Formats: sequence, structure tokens, C-alpha cells
Amino acid sequence: MTTGPDAGSPVRGAIVLITGAARGMGGLYARRAVAAGAAAVALWDIDAEAGTALAEDLSRSGCDVRAYRVDVSRLEEIQRGAAAVRADLGAPDVLINNAGIVRGAPFWEHDPERDIEAIMRINTLAAMWLTREVLPDMLADRSRPKRILNIASAAGTLANPNMSVYAASKWAMIGWSDSLRLELSKNGHRHIAVTTFCPSYVSTGMFEGARGPLLTPIMTPRQATQAAWHGMLRGTPVVSRPWTVKLAMALRGVLPTRVWDVVADRVFGVYSSMDHFTGRAGAPTRS
Repeated sequence: MTTGPDAGSPVRGAIVLITGAARGMGGLYARRAVAAGAAAVALWDIDAEAGTALAEDLSRSGCDVRAYRVDVSRLEEIQRGAAAVRADLGAPDVLINNAGIVRGAPFWEHDPERDIEAIMRINTLAAMWLTREVLPDMLADRSRPKRILNIASAAGTLANPNMSVYAASKWAMIGWSDSLRLELSKNGHRHIAVTTFCPSYVSTGMFEGARGPLLTPIMTPRQATQAAWHGMLRGTPVVSRPWTVKLAMALRGVLPTRVWDVVADRVFGVYSSMDHFTGRAGAPTRS
């Protein structure tokens, strides 16, 4: 029996689909879903071995947890994967668009296909494609609340050297995600809540070598997923962590651009936060 803050939540008895679910924050969302009493959890990841291992581990709780190897950079794989989940488990009630990759380098060092196209496909288009696949069933079924959690980034709120394409992918994610929220509300689909999560650096390994700006500690995956999870349960439109993310957005909004550049660079250290970025072995780094 589920007790505590997740008792009676939109996740209890729900079918949950998580991308980038084999490890890191995706794995933590999966564990939270099982602990919250989900009826079934679909784990999507390109790493089939890690996904299967996690599914076997979580299935010991009695929850129906299944792993699917899906390359979310490919629309046809998303369509096949969504059809498989519907056939195996039913239509998802909760969708967590968590999959992402990063490449930290000056823009001119990005490979057009391996970096630019891959980042935009995985970080932005994949969430749009998958959400478009599951939305018709969510719209039609008003028997229970539905949730969509889109993992964006504070990088999508402020420009930052050595993050041009990653920042672009997250700016697009934020604009699309919050617009979707408004469209659903405007058209009377208030049983579906969309939450956009905008964290600063999280110690998943994706941002190895990056340094948190002034007053912005690097969060642990557990801290980040807890904030996003509870925001999703409440249907909070946008969750930003830590508090300095909103402060930086406010200052960027009111200060002249050149003044903000000085403050961001010399006071907060935002513009040097990626100077020593290494990421995981290989590039780009996948969550």
C-alpha cells in the first residue's frame, strides 16, 4: 500500500512511460513511479542491457516494469515503441520526457550530424514526437488525471558559451512545453497537466567538469528528481532549481544586455561554468 506524499497521486494505478530511463535521473523517476504505486512502468532507453537490468530489479516489487530499446532520435522507432507499449501495457497516463544529450564546445566545433542534428532530435524533437503519439489517448480518457513532465534545463533560459546547440534545444523545449500547457488549458483539457523542469547542473556525469555559478551548487540527481517529481504531481507549470535560476532570469530580463554580460561573467561566473567541461567519455554525452 502506498503511503506518504505520493498516496492518492496521479501516478497511483497509472501507466508510466519514461525515456532515458535506464540510469541516472531516468532510473530515479522509474523507482519513484514504482514506489508511488504505478500499475505499470515502461522504460525506454537506447541501452537495452541496462534497461532490462533495471526492469528486472523493479519488477520484484510486483509492479509490471518492462524495458524497451528505443532510439528516440528516430521518429519511426518512437512510433513503433509507442505502439508496443499500448499493446503490452495500455495507453500511458504519465509521460516523462527525460532523454537528453549534451556537447560542450564552441559552435564551430560541432559536427553537423553527430552533434547538431543529434542534440536537436534527442533533446527537442523526440519529446514532441512522443508526446504527439500519446496525447490522443490522454485527451480521450478523462477517467483519471494525466501528467506530462518535460525535462528542460536552466540552459534554456540563459545564453552560455560552449552550450550553443544544447541551449538551443532546451530553449525550444521550454517554449514548446509551456505552449502545450496553455493549449490544453485553453481547450478545456484540464485533466492533463504539463510541467517543465528547468534545473541547473546536476551531477549525473553528463556535465562532468562543469562548475556551478555563484550561489548555484551542483544538485544531486536525487535532489533534482524530487523537485521535478513533486512539481509534476501538483501540476506545477514550471519548476526551476535552485532558486538562483529564477534570479538570473529576472536580472537578464531587466538589465541591458552588455550589463548582464558583465554581471553573468564577472560576478556569477555563468559564462565560465563550462570552461572545464569534459562530460562522460565520448561525445556527445547521453543521459
